[in-house]
Amino acid sequence: MVVRRLPALPLVAVLLCLLAGCGVGIPSDPDQSLERIRSTGQLRVGVSPHPPFTDFPDGLDAPPTGTEVDLVTGFAEQQGARPVWTPGGEEHLVELMKDQQLDIIIGGLTSQTPYSTDVGVTRSYLTREEPTSDGGTGKRSYVMAVTMGENALLTELEHYLDEVQP
Repeated sequence: MVVRRLPALPLVAVLLCLLAGCGVGIPSDPDQSLERIRSTGQLRVGVSPHPPFTDFPDGLDAPPTGTEVDLVTGFAEQQGARPVWTPGGEEHLVELMKDQQLDIIIGGLTSQTPYSTDVGVTRSYLTREEPTSDGGTGKRSYVMAVTMGENALLTELEHYLDEVQP
């Protein structure tokens, strides 16, 4: 009995063509975050106070201020949305994000955030020298957090940050 094997390359090519026709966009958002932001006109933003990045100089009931607030406001406008601010501590905001109640968290998060296993983080949008606890200086890289797995939102936010940052 003669057993014939199909060459793998043509089979792979056929499978790729079939997958390309499935309408799967990459990157994608399993929970449709970016699509929802654009359709509802609301970007849900968790804000942890960390001047000069984020602050609530007029109290938690007033809109926040800061460099990250300005960045996220510009991103929201680019998406045809407005930010809806939720103040809180980082741990509380991460829990809200895990419950899909927030789209982005800002508040001077660094690339060393302990929450990187719970949320997606952008590439560093800012790196600067800062004093360290031992009296020296060291570089800190700042990031923003998005819902884990929402890669279209993450990619769109990173593109925006790349455009507006020097």
